[in-house]
Amino acid sequence: MAQRSTIRNLAEYLPARLAASVINCFPPERNLSTCDLLARAYSIAAPRHAQRAMDNLHASFPEWDHARLKRTAHESIRYLFQLAMVDAMTLDRSMRPCNWHRRLDLSGVKDAMDLIAGGGPLLLLTGHCGNWELLGYALSVVGYPIHALARPLDNPLLNRWLLGIRQAWGLQVLTKWGATPEMQRIINEGGRLGFIADQNAGDGGIFVPFFGRLASAYKSIALLAMHHEVPIIVATARRCHQTVNYEIVLGDVIRPEDWAEQEDPLYYVTARYTHALEKLIRQCPSQYLWMHRRWKSRPKHVLAGRAMPDSLARRIAALPWYSDTQVEAIIDTSNQEAQAD
Repeated sequence: MAQRSTIRNLAEYLPARLAASVINCFPPERNLSTCDLLARAYSIAAPRHAQRAMDNLHASFPEWDHARLKRTAHESIRYLFQLAMVDAMTLDRSMRPCNWHRRLDLSGVKDAMDLIAGGGPLLLLTGHCGNWELLGYALSVVGYPIHALARPLDNPLLNRWLLGIRQAWGLQVLTKWGATPEMQRIINEGGRLGFIADQNAGDGGIFVPFFGRLASAYKSIALLAMHHEVPIIVATARRCHQTVNYEIVLGDVIRPEDWAEQEDPLYYVTARYTHALEKLIRQCPSQYLWMHRRWKSRPKHVLAGRAMPDSLARRIAALPWYSDTQVEAIIDTSNQEAQAD
């Protein structure tokens, strides 16, 4: 990584701190409304990113009309500004051990509280849906500390400041660089690890269905769970209306016995938590990062212009949550993509 100058770091850090100071002078709900104007300005200034959100939405919800696609794309961009300019700046003040019960509804994860409150190791997965920063933070505030994996910011001043906010009440953030030994230690000691699990894993990832299209996912999450026989919780922190109140919504609980008898447990676990994230996103698509280049990497057979291999088609057909019609649609979409390329 190229060395960054002190001047550049300060030029990014000082305006951000000034903006945070101004933001904290106003009620959070007013700041959330202001983000609507910022999102509209951003869509004009960065039309390529706004169009990517539209394209991803159209591919994921082909039955929607143009007006609904455009409205949801705008709401998604607005939500990103709200996360960055309101929630991230005020998180350590708006949600503390003394007031979390006024801001957070945990009733949605009652079916997983045996794992959350238990003493054993646990993997907690979310995606770029809802407030992905809040999920681990909130559980730590409540009294269930989480170690979350995150990429450090290039600017050390911004990184140190935002880490202080994230880690104010028990959340511990691990940087991606060299985190594997630390993750192994945490699991061995019965700790909880949090991941954002909808990152594009590149051409070498494992390709599983996501909104009817194959998307590249990292193998490491499933391998970690399988190696240590650790249960997985898939959830999201969803904003309630235009407030800084949130509800934790459960997507799925995947236990070791669920994959024990699977012919391809690695594919099964990866596809299952990806499917759980899709279900959560479908419930509230305006709170997903549709500008995210989730489908950037393509399977080898698509790049080569070939039909889906039988081995991959069998893996998808073996997933019990898909009907025969849905499996055929996934295969047809992949084959059409290969022909188009």
